[in-house]
Amino acid sequence: MMTDEIEAVSRHLEQRLIAYWHDVDFNWGENAAADYTHDAVFVSQTARYEGRDQIREFYAWRKERGARVNVHLVGNFWLKSLTGIRAEADWICTLYAHDGEAPQLSAPPIAISRVEDIYVRADQGPWLCRQRSWHSLFRGGVPTTGLGPDEMARRVAGKG
Repeated sequence: MMTDEIEAVSRHLEQRLIAYWHDVDFNWGENAAADYTHDAVFVSQTARYEGRDQIREFYAWRKERGARVNVHLVGNFWLKSLTGIRAEADWICTLYAHDGEAPQLSAPPIAISRVEDIYVRADQGPWLCRQRSWHSLFRGGVPTTGLGPDEMARRVAGKG
């Protein structure tokens, strides 16, 4: 693969990632599920969401909890592998968040994580995230949000 193509895909995926977190931070993640494959897995130390429906349900639950100020800062994006229809990238997420309305008092980030993504692309369509795996490096202060498996199952069953 040519260097120009690698750089273009890297920049494209990074821009999509920034747009994704902008939607999460300022639009309650209303469009977030569309960035994932139908069979995607979003996994961290505290949560596991399988498929677009569960990812969509997490963001709906998050919104229902009420006002929360959050900013996900994306940095150190690194496209570590690229084949024709598959890409793997690592990046750092620095998360500032607190329940309630803005403005909130300044505080250290509540989490800094290394994130590993696997993206796929079918039939010249958009690159979609198939797997997003979170690895905490630093945690503290306000807890991150997560929807447990029992509550997720109840919510998804109620929609069907």
